[in-house]
Amino acid sequence: ICAIAHVTAKTMPHKDAECRKGSAPNIHDPATRELSVVVPSYNEENRLPLMMDEALDYLEKRQKRDPSFTYEVIVVNDGSKDQTAKVAKEYCKKYGSDKVRVISLEKNQGKGGAVRTGVFSSRGQKILMADADGATKFADIEKVEEGLKNLRPWPKGMAISCGSRAHLEKDSIAKRSYFRTLLMYGFHFLVWFLCVKEIRDTQCGFKLLTREAALQTFSNLHIERWAFDVELLYIAQRLKIPIAEVAVNWTEIEGSKLVPFWSWLQMGRDLLFIRLRYMTGAWKLEAKKCN
Repeated sequence: ICAIAHVTAKTMPHKDAECRKGSAPNIHDPATRELSVVVPSYNEENRLPLMMDEALDYLEKRQKRDPSFTYEVIVVNDGSKDQTAKVAKEYCKKYGSDKVRVISLEKNQGKGGAVRTGVFSSRGQKILMADADGATKFADIEKVEEGLKNLRPWPKGMAISCGSRAHLEKDSIAKRSYFRTLLMYGFHFLVWFLCVKEIRDTQCGFKLLTREAALQTFSNLHIERWAFDVELLYIAQRLKIPIAEVAVNWTEIEGSKLVPFWSWLQMGRDLLFIRLRYMTGAWKLEAKKCN
């Protein structure tokens, strides 16, 4: 299995986040906003408006309270086949392209690939990953910000604060079938056994990173689909980036793209390959610098 994992390992599935000088924002450039919000979106024309309305209402009110607070929301349209891009562009018109930007990918890259694209184009000193379904209340950003603050001093400016649903696990089990509960426990065990031991909920899509932490982790990221969160945190642990886990409010929203058995089978395979490919040296961590 180690040999297969090593031989089949691909190099970075993306070109490295190069230091390009130009008009397009780049993660290597100095931050010009306090916060960037990256929203990966695939066929989300129905769920995106609720999330965007809630997020922008919060951000606008926060800016009115504190005029020094600056933000941007980056919607990454991940090769959607519906009207996701059109819906997102309506928010560009309403709030201005300086506050809301839409990046459209021609082909679906997966959630990890979409988030990475948004991160590489961000201008924020802090970068928040937020799901398009709005399952996590956006105001809970204050909780993950507090988690980030509590990690100070940040080594080399790097820190990550993860929203967590672990405190809701008992209630969610009561609503799930025995089969889905078994899959959930199996996945959690593999995450703990193979990759990440200190974070109970690796999959919550509400994560806040400092700009430097985002650069170092996403520049080394290989997994582009559902298990990318686990590799992200695995990389962070290997780089000794401090990580906080903070309880957030979360509500299950209909329309999930996750197919329980097949998606979790794919994630299980990816978890095994994450561990083996780093262990055998097929994948290596590199410090990213702007020349």
